[in-house]
Amino acid sequence: MLDQYIQRYGRRLYGLCRSLCPNRFDADDLYQETWLRVVKHISRYDPGRDFEPWLTRICVNTYRSGLRRLARSPLLDFSSGEDKERLLACVPAPEEKDYGPLYEAVGRLPEKLRLAVVLFYFQGEDLASAAGILNLPVGTVKSRLSRARKLLKEALADETDGLF
Repeated sequence: MLDQYIQRYGRRLYGLCRSLCPNRFDADDLYQETWLRVVKHISRYDPGRDFEPWLTRICVNTYRSGLRRLARSPLLDFSSGEDKERLLACVPAPEEKDYGPLYEAVGRLPEKLRLAVVLFYFQGEDLASAAGILNLPVGTVKSRLSRARKLLKEALADETDGLF
């Protein structure tokens, strides 16, 4: 049964992992950890409901847990919140291909804004689904998307200054 889920949803899940962590190795780890959690908690899944939102929520929660673990790490000293945000932004590794200014700008967004953007624009979730996955009211997701669009517009305007 799990093989069917992996075959049906694996590609889309990996796309979500790559959107959250453009570094391929981090995305691979997130993908594997998500499936491990699915196996561990498959008894909690209600077959009467759609599987994909449940899977997506597990992936997003796994991603958030990893960020919290990283932020609490005694081996890392974050002297400023900016250092922490830059580390947690999961920016692509230098050896990876160039994702372009938009992806780089999305990668620099604060986590809560980036998650809303990834789910709504990259994964194609509607507002209600994204709100359900993030466990937030629809209005909060709307405001986060609005704030993200504003920040992205500013960031991309800086990228294009002098081109026209």
